[in-house]
Amino acid sequence: MTETPTLAPDRDVAPAPAPPRRGGRWIDHWEPEDETFWRRTGRAVARRNLVASILAENVAFSVWTLWSISAALLVAHYDVGFSAAQLFFLVAVPNVVGAVLRIPYTFAVPRYGGRNWTVVSGLLLLVPTVLLALAVGRPGTPYWVFLLIAASAGLGGGNFASSMTNISFFYPDRGKGLALGLNAAGGNIGVALLQLGLPLIVGAGGLFGLVGASAAGVDLARAGWVWAALGVVAALCAWLFMDNLSVSLAPFRKQIAVVRHRHTWIVSWLYIGTFGSFIGYSSAFPLLVALQFPEVPAAHYAFLGALVGSVARPFGGWLADRVGGARVTLWNFAAMAAGTVLVIVAVDGGSWPLFLGAFLLVFVTTGLGNGSTFRMIPMIFRNRTEAAAVIGLSSAVGAFGGFAIVATFGVLGLVNDGGVPASAVATAFVLFLGFYVTCALLTWWNYARRGAAPAGAGS
Repeated sequence: MTETPTLAPDRDVAPAPAPPRRGGRWIDHWEPEDETFWRRTGRAVARRNLVASILAENVAFSVWTLWSISAALLVAHYDVGFSAAQLFFLVAVPNVVGAVLRIPYTFAVPRYGGRNWTVVSGLLLLVPTVLLALAVGRPGTPYWVFLLIAASAGLGGGNFASSMTNISFFYPDRGKGLALGLNAAGGNIGVALLQLGLPLIVGAGGLFGLVGASAAGVDLARAGWVWAALGVVAALCAWLFMDNLSVSLAPFRKQIAVVRHRHTWIVSWLYIGTFGSFIGYSSAFPLLVALQFPEVPAAHYAFLGALVGSVARPFGGWLADRVGGARVTLWNFAAMAAGTVLVIVAVDGGSWPLFLGAFLLVFVTTGLGNGSTFRMIPMIFRNRTEAAAVIGLSSAVGAFGGFAIVATFGVLGLVNDGGVPASAVATAFVLFLGFYVTCALLTWWNYARRGAAPAGAGS
């Protein structure tokens, strides 16, 4: 029998004294598990907060992955002289910064309130966007400056942890899978919108060639100004339409207690395989296309992977609500491994159609797995405060996977004198395949095999 988390449901915990009323929009009474309360009051309020949260997440993810397509455009339209390895590290550094920031962002909601922190985190997006606009307009900007500006884009990556932590408090357990899936998908799809919209905005063309490149050339600074304005819009919407929940407030020691439970780290490992793959592949895909298939215009196809992965995410949560998160997660890792094998075959054979099809299959599995893995958390950790903490912490650990994927290509580029040949790309995917096998085994042993699922994670 698998060890289960020693976390009691909320109803078994003595209610804490009501927190003192703070300024702003605070809701002191929130009982989503009460059917009457949910039907009369809770559902409408939760939906309003979810919509505003999705908008904020969408803009944040766009800013976080701003360099995924910007780096590819630097290669094609700016005489920067960076090597392939340098470009991959330029794409990788926002991922690691975002992963680190997700840890304090997780604890920001129980400290300051979800609405308040969404406003602050939205305004912080002005830093990477304005810096990008200024840097690309100055010829001769050195690589280290671009690297620092790319690192600041990690501010957008931190938002996910606070957003998911916040929304988890608004919804009852029976609806968390779909709600968290929609919130996350709204953020994830920001990557696709960025990779689709940025080339059009800066004059690089796109839409499978239906829109041609501007005769005046590419101006990346426009992207910085556009997403800076969107960051302000997201912060304003959070200020006007979101609420803080008093029930979300909790001392740091109560949240950090989840690090003692092994299931926190098992779920985090699985999330490296799902979300780490999504954000890593989303970041690397445009560069991989540009470097491995130079005859293919990367701007025409860059957005497709993130789009299908984002759309698949809520379906993963919805399916897990009905048949069990462990079952969906296990079979999803099997499909992810199969798709990775096809990517390796495509890279070795130099087949663009197979590469695109196989990669899109992998992207779909990253989205489904993201939704099903997160659905498991409220079933394993029945205390709402600690479940929210695990959601945030596992999202931080998972984001490190995004850095690891892109950095793997960069390291292999250094080994190959700055280039990333097909053999190096295939080697990277063999390593990723081995990791997915470990994820499948962990899921089966801890949650999917008969008698192993704790707290109903597999049912």
